[in-house]
Amino acid sequence: MRCPYCSHDETQVVETRESEEGDAIRRRRRCLSCDKRFTTYERSEISLPAVVKKDGARVEFDPAKLRASMVLALRKRPVSVEQVDSAIERIQDKLLTTGAREVPSARVGELVMRELKRIDKVAYIRFASVYRQFEDVDAFRQLIRDI
Repeated sequence: MRCPYCSHDETQVVETRESEEGDAIRRRRRCLSCDKRFTTYERSEISLPAVVKKDGARVEFDPAKLRASMVLALRKRPVSVEQVDSAIERIQDKLLTTGAREVPSARVGELVMRELKRIDKVAYIRFASVYRQFEDVDAFRQLIRDI
């Protein structure tokens, strides 16, 4: 590990601890050249699949975009931030467990709708009305009946 102060290549690990959440290892290091101390973190790297858009474009999965669309549907609804975080976590877990390198955007949309239906029916209808691009009122009525 290179020292961030003097760029010396040799450092010594002085202390190692697991983070409170258990998702990282915290290491205190000391530079053998300038004797300054610094902290490094070791985390596992998780690779979510790329999202294939309707036009064929491939984009990196972005949890911030997912959150923004869900928050928009949940606007002025009695849903906590923790519920949204849990829903996003469940969606990411489902995407990770597929093992796929790419996933169609339609699949992500379906996962979002499933989570919204679970936490707030009104938000589910809001999201579905935009996502499914209803052509007429009858299709919208059918969605409401299905709930």
